Amino acid sequence: MKKRQRIKKNEDFQKVFKKGKSFANRQFVVYCLPNEDQTEFRIGLSVGKKVGKAVTRVQIKRYIRQVFLELKDEIRQDMDYVIIARNPAATLDFHETKKSIEHVLKIAKVLKKK
Repeated sequence: MKKRQRIKKNEDFQKVFKKGKSFANRQFVVYCLPNEDQTEFRIGLSVGKKVGKAVTRVQIKRYIRQVFLELKDEIRQDMDYVIIARNPAATLDFHETKKSIEHVLKIAKVLKKK
C-alpha cells in the first residue's frame, strides 16, 4: 500500500466517522465516505488494545492491507474507508479475514460483482 492510500490524520478519521456510513459483521466495522476529489481509495485501520497484544494487532493490520491490495481492482476507487477490527478478528487467519472483509464490503455495496 502506498502512503497516499492511507488515512493517518485524526481529522480525516473523524470526517469519515461523522459523515460516512457504517457497515458491520462480527469481525469488522467498515465506515465508507465518498470523496470525489481522489482517484484511488484510502484506508484507515483501527485495531484497539482489547483485540490483543501488539503482535496480534499488527498481524490483523497486515492481513487487512493485503486484502485491500488483492481487491484493489474490485473496490470503488472514489472512497475513504476506515476499518475497525473487533475481538473475533484476532482468531482469524488470512483467508478467513479476506472472506469477512469481502462480506462487509458487499453489504456496503462498494465491491464490484464478479
